[in-house]
Amino acid sequence: MQVVLLRVGIDTGSGGIHGPLFRDNSFEFLWIPDKYNVEQRTYSSVTGRYGRKLIEYFPPRRRPQMERCPVHADPEFDTFTYGDPTQPKAGLRRLQPGDYLAFYCGLQGWNFESAPALYLIGYFHVQLAGLAASFQEREIKRNFAANAHVRHKKLYYQQKEKLVLVKGSESSHFFRRAVKISEPGLDRAGQPMPILSKRMQTIFGNFDGRVCIKRSPPRWVAPELTKKAVAFLKSCE
Repeated sequence: MQVVLLRVGIDTGSGGIHGPLFRDNSFEFLWIPDKYNVEQRTYSSVTGRYGRKLIEYFPPRRRPQMERCPVHADPEFDTFTYGDPTQPKAGLRRLQPGDYLAFYCGLQGWNFESAPALYLIGYFHVQLAGLAASFQEREIKRNFAANAHVRHKKLYYQQKEKLVLVKGSESSHFFRRAVKISEPGLDRAGQPMPILSKRMQTIFGNFDGRVCIKRSPPRWVAPELTKKAVAFLKSCE
């Protein structure tokens, strides 16, 4: 059994804001902008799970710029799929049925003071994973039809040879309340950055000292900690 941590969602480098965190630690997950320019859904057309259009979570000064911006709806937590054609995520093709892919994102207090931090928002209990080219077309249609990289056929065939797809089972979960996993730290230049908190290091490990998780490739939990990590993920449901 393997456990992997992966950062997803909007951030100051891709979208310009952190996602909204509410007082009770519930949250709204905001996807990054669609750099492929193939998606018709936009921040002003998509309604979040608390009834607001996603554009409402942007500061008023940014709304004119972002209201027509298409969203890259990946990962999606309706049928539990994730896809990525880039080299940093290529290792996710090694995930096996029964593994866990845990997602975290940057959140900040919305209409109350809570500094930006990194939070777990859910996980996939892996059912399938691999390169798109390794699946038969009927498997793609049956398991990944809702994924952003598959829904748009031209994009799919452009990326197929490099596209990693992950499907979560019905035991996957999108949390109602976010779970904080970071604390303030410093990079090598002495600049502030979020790092995996000391408590979370006892659960997920310190990744050989690479505890900066602001923007990072997937973090694979050491085998001796996987059972503890899975128990913690399930306790967050």
